[in-house]
Amino acid sequence: MQRQNEYIGDDNFKKFLDHYDCKVPLEVVKMRFAGAICSPNFELRPTDVISSFWPEGLSPRLETKNEAELFFKFFMGLWDKIFEDIGFNCLKLSKLDALTPEERADMRYEEIALGFLEGFWGGLNDLKIPAYLGEVIDSLDKMVQKALSFIVENFALPRIRQIGTDSLKN
Repeated sequence: MQRQNEYIGDDNFKKFLDHYDCKVPLEVVKMRFAGAICSPNFELRPTDVISSFWPEGLSPRLETKNEAELFFKFFMGLWDKIFEDIGFNCLKLSKLDALTPEERADMRYEEIALGFLEGFWGGLNDLKIPAYLGEVIDSLDKMVQKALSFIVENFALPRIRQIGTDSLKN
């Protein structure tokens, strides 16, 4: 069965976002859709998520009915693709091979915090979720903290100790 709204592909979607002066990177758009699809906020609509990509009052002005239909068709093509990925439990974070370590860290933060979690909460601060789900969300912070501690312990501290040893020799 063919979907009504086909995804136009990453390169074309990036051009589409640029055309509408959307400052949210495609990777974050994808993860915000994923978060919204997974959200227990059943009142959250795709149009709510789409409008969140622009500051309030600055969403694009769609001039014609045809432009509006294409605008939503393109977004819904991506929504449907992400929905399908979730349905097969094959949602993945973006590949960041071409980025520097600093850019990777920034993008991962944006994908998780500004993408998935923002979509998951769907603009609500008091969303009722099961305790186990709250624990999983909290574990994201703990996992980041453990990764930072590992980097400090296994990379930074040995370097600092070496610098101290070298300075004592001089």
